[in-house]
Amino acid sequence: MPDSGCCPPTALPVDESGIAHAAHLLERGELLAFPTETVYGLGADAENPAAIARIYAAKGRPLNHPVIVHLAPDADLAYWVSGALPLSARALIDAFWPGPLTLILSRAAHIPDAVSGGQSSIGLRCPAHPVAQALLSAFRGPGGKRKRGQGGVAAPSANRFGRVSPTRAQHVYDEFGVTVPVLDGGACAVGIESTILDLSRGFPALLRPGGISAEQLAEVLGEMPQLPMQLNAVHAKEGKEALHAKSGESAPRVSGTLRAHYAPRIPLALFTADEIMHALRMRTQDQPVVVIARARLAERCAMQWAQCAKVRIIAAAEEPHAYAHELYSLLRTLENTDAERILIEQLPAEPEWAALNDRLGRAAAAFNLSES
Repeated sequence: MPDSGCCPPTALPVDESGIAHAAHLLERGELLAFPTETVYGLGADAENPAAIARIYAAKGRPLNHPVIVHLAPDADLAYWVSGALPLSARALIDAFWPGPLTLILSRAAHIPDAVSGGQSSIGLRCPAHPVAQALLSAFRGPGGKRKRGQGGVAAPSANRFGRVSPTRAQHVYDEFGVTVPVLDGGACAVGIESTILDLSRGFPALLRPGGISAEQLAEVLGEMPQLPMQLNAVHAKEGKEALHAKSGESAPRVSGTLRAHYAPRIPLALFTADEIMHALRMRTQDQPVVVIARARLAERCAMQWAQCAKVRIIAAAEEPHAYAHELYSLLRTLENTDAERILIEQLPAEPEWAALNDRLGRAAAAFNLSES
């Protein structure tokens, strides 16, 4: 979806003065939305519990659901982490930071537990977006008293809890109106949230797939990280006590891993090609339906339903990175149409589609639709 060309009324300029003003807002304990390469974040000073509480209140986010702390490229990681930084973490940072990778590590005792939902761990990442980097490099931490670039900004996605993440400044305005200023850095390049890898329990565990794949992580780690299905299988086979004995504690709670999440306001369902064709045949004549499918199925649907004004066919990208880049913006656009239902073609069960399968599966779970 192309940019609309207009800026929301809360947008701040991304020049030097705008960045300085944005950093000052954070230093005063206020909220600020800013772009990353993944999605727009709703930021606050990570060392200010009152400011972090404003994030939770604005989003309607459960207090035990942690947020990710964003750091500048030259930030002192030792300040945020308890004990020595694991060698595996250093290798991953060298390989993928700045970039869409969040590492879960042991939290330093002086860092407020509000950022981790009361857990002993903390999620850290260094975003690649130039506007985010400029903001983090200008930010001086609580009250503007620390050295530039050494503060941290806690920032979940800038949307109401459970909703589709924003990938443009206008999306943030659509969520919060004029209550939250936003740095407008254009459309996010990746379009879905970061990969989350847990290194806090003595072995690498992939808690959320994202722009960095498990295979890419394994190339650096020298081993494949435990995947969510594997962890669940261990839990079921060995029992909670056995899993705790292996890991030291259960998997930490992290952002975006609830069963139902990333949901648009319109009911959404995932179907095979044949199931979509059946659903279209069985729909009521006056129900506006949108089908999102890749080329072959989109062409098949168009041939049969092109003359039906109530059926809209959208041809999605064939390549996963392009698909991810457009997905959230497309879902938000459809919310402003008369569509009453979104049918999405199931994606391939292949590694390069893992993150998208994760997001769409959670979005569909919010509605639990089924065809009779």
